[in-house]
Amino acid sequence: MGPDAFLQLCEKLRATRQVRDTKHVTVEEQVARFLYIVAHNVKTRTISFFYHRSGETVSRHFHAVLRDCIGAIDGTHFRVKVPIADQPKFRGRKDWPTQNVLAACDFDMKFTYVLTGWEGTASNSKVLKNALSRDDNLKLPRGKFYLGDAGFMLKHGLITPYRSVKYHLKEYARRGPENEKELFNLRHASLRNVIEKSFGVLKKRFAIITSGTEPHYDFETITEIVLACCILHNFLMGVDPDPHLIAQVDRELQENNPKEDEVVRHEQDEDYRRGAILRDEIAAQMWADYQLGL
Repeated sequence: MGPDAFLQLCEKLRATRQVRDTKHVTVEEQVARFLYIVAHNVKTRTISFFYHRSGETVSRHFHAVLRDCIGAIDGTHFRVKVPIADQPKFRGRKDWPTQNVLAACDFDMKFTYVLTGWEGTASNSKVLKNALSRDDNLKLPRGKFYLGDAGFMLKHGLITPYRSVKYHLKEYARRGPENEKELFNLRHASLRNVIEKSFGVLKKRFAIITSGTEPHYDFETITEIVLACCILHNFLMGVDPDPHLIAQVDRELQENNPKEDEVVRHEQDEDYRRGAILRDEIAAQMWADYQLGL
C-alpha cells in the first residue's frame, strides 16, 4: 500500500468514526500497527516497541509533511586489514585502517542499501556519488527522499538540514525551536537518528565486525562479512528486535552528544535547487502546523 492510499484509508476511518485518535495514539499509528500485524503475522508486542519509540516524532509529524521520506542515509567505519602500502588511504578518522560503509535504512531500522569497500579516507559524499552511479545503485524512488546529514549534498531525493542553524538534538534541550528552520532541523535530527541507532545495534550484535584488534580476515572477506551481518540484522529486527539492546544504543547516542558533522561545500546544480525548494516547502508547512499546535 502506497502512502497516499494509506492516508486516504486513515481519513475515511476517522471521518466515519470507525477508528478514533486517542491522547497518545493517532489513527495512522493504529492502522499501521494493524496492517503490519496482518502482513507479517507477528505479535502485538513485537511491533509495539517501534511505535512506542516513534511516539510524537513519527506518528504526529511524519505522516503530515514528511510522508514521502523513506529513511535515512549515512556512513560508518569498520576496521580492516590491508597491506602496509595501502594503509594511508584507509586511515581516516581512526588511528588504524578502516573501510567506509555507506548504508540506507528505513524507519523499522532495517537496512535497505549497503555499499562496502571504500577507503576510510573517502568522504560520505564521495561514496554516495558512486552509490548513485554504479550498476547496483542506490535507487531514489520518484517523489520520495532520504534524510542525510550536513556532509551530503542536498538533492531532491536526499534532504539535508539547514546549515548554520542548530542541528543536533541536545541543542534544543534548553529551549524549543524559534523559527521554521530550527523546527525543521529538530525534526530532521529526530528522524535521521534512526540510521545511527541501526549502526549501533548492528555493531553491538556482531562483535566480529567491531573488534578493537586487527581482523583475522583479509579486506575482501571482511567486506562480505559486513554485508552478511547487515542481512542478519534485518532478519533479527523482524523476528527479535531486542528492545533492551536498542534502548541501550539510544542512551549511548544521547550521552555521547556527537560533534557537528563536517559541512561539505558543493556546487549548486538543478538537483540541489529542487531539493532546496522541497525543503523550504516542508519547513514552512511544519512551522505553520507548529504555530497552530498541530
